Amino acid sequence: MMQILFAVSALLLMTGISYAQAETPVIDQRQTNQEQRIDQGIASGQLNEREANRLNKQQEHVNKMEDRAKSDGVMTKRERARIGAAQDRASRHIAREKHDRQGRRHR
Repeated sequence: MMQILFAVSALLLMTGISYAQAETPVIDQRQTNQEQRIDQGIASGQLNEREANRLNKQQEHVNKMEDRAKSDGVMTKRERARIGAAQDRASRHIAREKHDRQGRRHR
């Protein structure tokens, strides 16, 4: 009887942990879009290697922010706002770097 109770308790604990993960589809989709923008900039020659590396590091920073916010299983409005602001900054940097004159040389 004690083994069954222990097994049921363990099962409930495991399902509770899986439900505790914060869902962030909007943040995840935006990260994907921004990574695609960087990849497109590399492919088109709008971004040079140095610019692309800097932008990718910024994306990694935002991913780490998201991971830390999710670590306790709950993402607060304040955490979402901070991540959103970081994504806004990253988006501006991507646009600025893609449209400067350092990528592909214009003739």
